[in-house]
Amino acid sequence: RIVIPWPAGGITDVITRGIALHLTEVLGQPIVIDNRPGAGGTLGSALVAKANADGYTLLMDDVASHCISSALYTKLGYDPVKDFEPIMLVAGSPMVLIANPSHKVTTLPQLIELAKSKPGQLNYASSGNGAITHLGAVRLQRMVGINLVHVPFKGSVPATTSVIAGETAIAFSTIPAAVGQAKAGRLILIAVSFPKRSPQLPDVPTVAETVGEFDLGLYSGLWAPAGTPRTIVERLHAEFVKSMEQPRVKEILAANSAEPGRMTPPQFKGYLAKEVKVWGDVVRASGVKIE
Repeated sequence: RIVIPWPAGGITDVITRGIALHLTEVLGQPIVIDNRPGAGGTLGSALVAKANADGYTLLMDDVASHCISSALYTKLGYDPVKDFEPIMLVAGSPMVLIANPSHKVTTLPQLIELAKSKPGQLNYASSGNGAITHLGAVRLQRMVGINLVHVPFKGSVPATTSVIAGETAIAFSTIPAAVGQAKAGRLILIAVSFPKRSPQLPDVPTVAETVGEFDLGLYSGLWAPAGTPRTIVERLHAEFVKSMEQPRVKEILAANSAEPGRMTPPQFKGYLAKEVKVWGDVVRASGVKIE
């Protein structure tokens, strides 16, 4: 059973279902996808944290949400690091910083200059308080010294729509949701959130090219409950790596502007430790807490 702590239809869900077809064949048993949405992904994560460490119950979650949870929630009920065994970073899809054309900015330096000339006047949309699109913007503000007004929405689609309508100035959006609108002249693509430029948007610079180290995206990671035997972790890692080379999975990744992950379990563990610290600092700076 692979627990996904988000509703069906999201990028993590779609990728996992494609991989499950391959795993069913090579492992010789059915893979059950168990969507357990709620409380920012923490309900499904708690379920896996308490499961038997035998390799039969796994968690496929958004990495940032998983790492953010310990700082964001006052009563979590599990430890995102100690209660899980990292298996691999499965895939990552970058986001893109978008702006309404009315603000006459086409680059991140121009946006920063505009924001500094109007402190506390420009607003940005997010998919909700504590969401990656919210905290990613908080992180950017801290790095460049600007003050923006947060306007939370219930999901990334209404957040992107608000920028198109001019209700908000900027937002972090997914590439598939933004590209068509940009081609139609309704949005400006300011910068991509991955450290390297996206093959889908080679002419759009990265945030990091302006501000230094910056890495934000929809990363999907795989975990087992803590204490799962090393042999099981290594077997699952190997099969997931193979699954990323399957034609159907490659199609799914391409359709979502996603790239396969390449980390070994130890590398993924080290990456997670770094992300927990980085996002913990951002959450504390934002002042957001969820009971």
